[in-house]
Amino acid sequence: MEKFKVSLVSLGCAKNLVDAEVMLGHLPLDRYEIVLDDSQADIIIVNTCSFINDAKEESVDTILEVADFKQEGHCKLLVVTGCLPQRYKEDLAKQLPEVDLFIGIGEVPRLVELIERQLQQGKPSVEVGEPDFLYDHQTPRVNSSPFYSSYIKIAEGCSNYCSYCIIPQLRGGLRSRAIDSVVKEARNLAAQGVKEINLIAQDITAYGMDRADGATIETLLKELVKVEEIDWIRLLYAYPEGVSDELIDLIATEDKICNYLDIPLQHIDDQVLAAMNRRLGEEGIRALLKKLRERIPDLTLRTSFIVGFPGETREQYDKLLEFVKEGHFERVGVFRYSREEGTGAAELPDQVPGQTKRGRLNRLMKAQARVSFNKNRALIGRTETVLVEGYSDETDLLLKGRSARQAPDVDGQFLITSGQADVGELVQLKITDSSEYDLIGEIIEE
Repeated sequence: MEKFKVSLVSLGCAKNLVDAEVMLGHLPLDRYEIVLDDSQADIIIVNTCSFINDAKEESVDTILEVADFKQEGHCKLLVVTGCLPQRYKEDLAKQLPEVDLFIGIGEVPRLVELIERQLQQGKPSVEVGEPDFLYDHQTPRVNSSPFYSSYIKIAEGCSNYCSYCIIPQLRGGLRSRAIDSVVKEARNLAAQGVKEINLIAQDITAYGMDRADGATIETLLKELVKVEEIDWIRLLYAYPEGVSDELIDLIATEDKICNYLDIPLQHIDDQVLAAMNRRLGEEGIRALLKKLRERIPDLTLRTSFIVGFPGETREQYDKLLEFVKEGHFERVGVFRYSREEGTGAAELPDQVPGQTKRGRLNRLMKAQARVSFNKNRALIGRTETVLVEGYSDETDLLLKGRSARQAPDVDGQFLITSGQADVGELVQLKITDSSEYDLIGEIIEE
């Protein structure tokens, strides 16, 4: 039987990465070989994102780029999966004739069946149904992250229905996994050498609300901390209204739960937040931030904001800018509002011009850069536990790593100027210098 080489390009967020890893896990090794070089692949899979316009453009550009390998490389089959086909279905087949097979989010378990059928029939096809797939601990998965770190998706879909967001239409309502399934996956990963677990969902604080078995993010964490080989458990994408006193206490008291929280706030002005269909206003946000800082020692906070939401006035933007300058956050991501068809906000009047949005984003990022720089400078002289990740991308003379205050891929890193350690090892590092986003330190020999 002929064996095919398969490469996979995954775009978008860590949730999409998990989907891609599950796709790779479904490929039987006696029939498919996973390769990293697209030019050597017989089958190229592009797992797309279409959350905002920039993501859609990146997805289409990537598809067209790898389509060249049908002429220049070995590619016999170009497969596009994920959010883009889920959202646009038949339209894509007309616009991208280079693609042989479009597969929706719910068809992941049928990946091999659909590829095999496509190899036989040859005619381009679209397979997009309901986005109802939810993987569990028994689902095959290839961990493409470094061996010491992994993401676990604890829920799929979302039922918050923020007015700017297309996710509920793309991925359906909230569907949470069983606690037992998540814990078993964590144990499986730990047995493979994983030390850091990053819990992800569109909203991890909503975890379990759709279930009748009492599952909550708090009851899940109480079980996960019992997995002995796991050193760090990180919480990503916690909506502010769902951050309970019990969750705060767990982060503060459980050593394995990183003193790190990613809370997407999106804005601080009450009118803008109401138009976004966000349930917590300025007073509630400020009270939550105060509580978090008081009860969790040495907390690192990440958030995201949207600038240029329809109707956002200069005064409302300036309020957000001043809020950022107050220095509440170690990390901030800023997005220009993207007008997405099918969302409530797309129909709102007073859409903000693109140039205005770009200017507002740049000013907000500059303000946060000063905050981040000052917060990093304040850490000089301290000792941190750092997970060693290998040699620096800039020079092979320096090791790099991350502390519990730095999430993979989105935050800065540690540059290690003195001492030796193995990849995946946890070491003690004294911080000697810093920049806006990175920290510099020396390994303390025990």
